[in-house]
Amino acid sequence: MRKLIEYLIKERGMQISIPKEKSEQFRLYRSLVNVRPANEISEEYINSENEFLQSEILRKGITDIADLQPIENNIYLWQGDITTIKCGAIVNAANSGMTGCYVPCHACIDNCIHTFAGVKLRLECAEIMEKQGCEEPTGQAKITSAYNLPCNYVIHTVGPIVNGELTKEHCNLLKSCYISCLELAVQHKIRNIAFCCISTGVFGFPKYEAAEIAVNTVREFLKNNDIQVIFNVFGDEDYEIYKRLLG
Repeated sequence: MRKLIEYLIKERGMQISIPKEKSEQFRLYRSLVNVRPANEISEEYINSENEFLQSEILRKGITDIADLQPIENNIYLWQGDITTIKCGAIVNAANSGMTGCYVPCHACIDNCIHTFAGVKLRLECAEIMEKQGCEEPTGQAKITSAYNLPCNYVIHTVGPIVNGELTKEHCNLLKSCYISCLELAVQHKIRNIAFCCISTGVFGFPKYEAAEIAVNTVREFLKNNDIQVIFNVFGDEDYEIYKRLLG
């Protein structure tokens, strides 16, 4: 990890003392990665980063969907770190810029996914956005490689932002996020997909209403499509909401 930090510090022309504690070193490494623009980087760095991140994910522990039990037909509920789940694709709750969270060590899922996938994920996202020529519309989705994550793909979607009263348009846009991700997965012959709780964090969508939309949309989609869906939650409150809706 120290070599990675030294490279990133030198790249930015900064003078920063590297802490001795491993946890503080990782925090510095993550911060430098989070603020790094989507620029090309040396193969030597990529190789070292791949080795480091894969060992970190192994240390955290990988959960294979094959080891989980469905709570309904083709629907799973799993509480844990989405960057450690081995499945076809995971869903990232992205912002409209689609190149990740640039706030150092922010707790959002966008930041976590980009941190543990590695810098090549931001590079791929930037290439997609450059070709698109505009910000990503709410309710749509894009697919990328997963790089160092144990899943095969990351599907990025921009959920609605709720400031004040929840409206029908907010609900329709959130439903569109789930449909767009599911359709992309089917198009790419992805067998299983793990959804995070889209829009319920800093985007302000009420948790229960968001879960209702997620569950109802997935159930409707599964009537005509053969794909396994994991509802991934991190906090206890979200787990209880989904458990109640799926039970």
